[in-house]
Amino acid sequence: MIRFPAEWETQSAVIIAWPHHSGDFTNLSAVEDTYHFVATTISRFQPLVIICKDGEHQQHIQTQLGHNEKIHMVQADYNDIWLRDTVFLTMEWQHPKASVQLLNFRFNGWGKKYPHAADDALNLTLFAHPIFKGHPTATLDLVLEGGSVESDGQGTVMTTKNCLLNPNRNPDLSEAAIAGQLQNYLGAKRILWVEQNNLAGDDTDAHIDTLARFCDANTIAYTSCDDSEDPHFQSLKNMEAQLKTFKTASGEAYRLVALPLPKPIFDEQGQQLPANYSNFLIINGAVLVPVYDDAMDAVALERLKGCFPNHEIIATPCRPLVHQYGSLHCASMQVPAFVKLNF
Repeated sequence: MIRFPAEWETQSAVIIAWPHHSGDFTNLSAVEDTYHFVATTISRFQPLVIICKDGEHQQHIQTQLGHNEKIHMVQADYNDIWLRDTVFLTMEWQHPKASVQLLNFRFNGWGKKYPHAADDALNLTLFAHPIFKGHPTATLDLVLEGGSVESDGQGTVMTTKNCLLNPNRNPDLSEAAIAGQLQNYLGAKRILWVEQNNLAGDDTDAHIDTLARFCDANTIAYTSCDDSEDPHFQSLKNMEAQLKTFKTASGEAYRLVALPLPKPIFDEQGQQLPANYSNFLIINGAVLVPVYDDAMDAVALERLKGCFPNHEIIATPCRPLVHQYGSLHCASMQVPAFVKLNF
């Protein structure tokens, strides 16, 4: 039996990739400030693995962060910082004996939109590194990004049709075939197919981690909009109506927690950016919530505190990060505690 762990389960570490001047950053210093905050915050609670480009880049990062026994560096090549979509997904095998498997799915730059060769090869470098070495791995011929799938840890996977069924991912696979792959690889017993287009500025074709997130097996926090003048209004109302039809594994309606949209943020070319609060990151004892210097920040923080009453809720400045068309959850990947890393 295969189990895809929920993100609120205890973790052995979080992995991030530090931004580098070789990327397409126009605001590298500001993004590094966000990463400094994220790194120091996560390391208060648990180990953090930082992927860096080379020795010079590692020294640059260590100079910023100082000595920290909870932070571990790994040198590897990568195209972009969005590790949610490039780093392996961890599965737990529960029968015939307990074991783990690190799954390396194909990555094609969100439908061949961006260069991706180094990102697609990243997991092979990680698997060979002493920190990760020794665990069973599998490299699979399926394009799948971590930001496109949510798990309740009990066999329910939530995803979007707009992404997983997009012909720019696995064009030869039908909906039934992709559902079969989720069952085979992620242990999905049920799939909640959300029918929603992407937020403005989101180039992932509507990743679920920008739209709706499990907070526990019975609760979904979701991106909402009450402004009838906002171009997202009708589509998000439609998504809200669909979420109300979803049932838990026991047949009950989900507890739904609406997270408002912040006021629109635009880049220098006038493109709206995909700022949202659903892109939060759960770690051991805390939830890091992206904030954008917006009046809705406080509303989102309060509502997520209601979802995670036993966690510290930490406002995490992500306005610089969203200028790269992603946010906090997109930039990170957790490793469950049952994976014993070699620190």
